[in-house]
Amino acid sequence: MKIFVCIKQVPDTETKMKISPDANSIDTTGVKWVINPYDEYAIEEALKCREASPGSQVYILSAGPSKRVSESLRTALAMGADEGLVINAPEGLDCFSTARALAAVITSEGGASLVFTGKLAIDDNASSVSRMLVEFLKAPHVTVVSKLSISPEGVSVERDIEGGSKEIFALKTPAVIGANKGLNTPRYASLPGIMKAKKKVLKEIEFASLNISASDQKVRLSQFSLPPEKPAVKMLSGDSTAQASELIKLLRDEAKAL
Repeated sequence: MKIFVCIKQVPDTETKMKISPDANSIDTTGVKWVINPYDEYAIEEALKCREASPGSQVYILSAGPSKRVSESLRTALAMGADEGLVINAPEGLDCFSTARALAAVITSEGGASLVFTGKLAIDDNASSVSRMLVEFLKAPHVTVVSKLSISPEGVSVERDIEGGSKEIFALKTPAVIGANKGLNTPRYASLPGIMKAKKKVLKEIEFASLNISASDQKVRLSQFSLPPEKPAVKMLSGDSTAQASELIKLLRDEAKAL
C-alpha cells in the first residue's frame, strides 16, 4: 500500500501567543512549533498499517513555510516514515486551499491507498481540511476514528460519537481517515531514527506550481485581538451561610446571572 499522512505544524500549547503589530496575524517570533498532537496518532497508525502490510510505504506530507515545516517532517521520518514531502506555502493558508494543495500533490504522486490526518488541528480547531480533502480525492472518509483494522476488502473503523457510543464503518480503499486520541500510542523517535532522518532528502513542491490562485482563498484574516483580562477572583469569608448569602448577592447584582 501507498500510505500518505497529512500533518500540520502548530504552536506548542505552552507557547504564549502575541499579536503582530498590524493585528492581522500572530507574531511567530519565539514560537515553539510541534506536530499537531492528533496528527501523531495518524502517523503511528500509518506505521502500524505498513507493518501489517509488508512492502507498503508511508509518506508524510505537509504545507507551510518549508524551512520551518521541514522540522516536523523530519520528526515523522525519525518515527519511521519512509519519505517526506513539503508544500512550500505561505503562512495563513486557509483550509480550502490547503486541502486542494494536499490533494494535488497526492494525486501527482500516483494516489494513495490510505490517507491519514488528525481529526483536527489544535491551533484553529477547524476540523475542515480532511473533509475538504476527500472531496478533491473523491474518496470515502471517516473522522474521529479510535479503532482501525485492515482486511483484503478494505478497512474497518470505529469512531466515537456523542454519549460515549461508537459507530462502525467498512470502507473500500482509497480512503481518508481522521485519527482521534485513543487510536494508538504514538512511538518516540529513536536516536538511530533521528540520525537517519537528518540525512533524508525532503521533496519540496512550490505552492505556486500547483496552479491554485490567490482568489481561491476563501477565508480572509481580519483583526486579531487577545481576550480581555479576567477580573480578579473574589474570596468569600465567613461561615457557609454567610458565604452562600454573599454568593447569591454577587450573582444577582454583579454577574446578573440570577
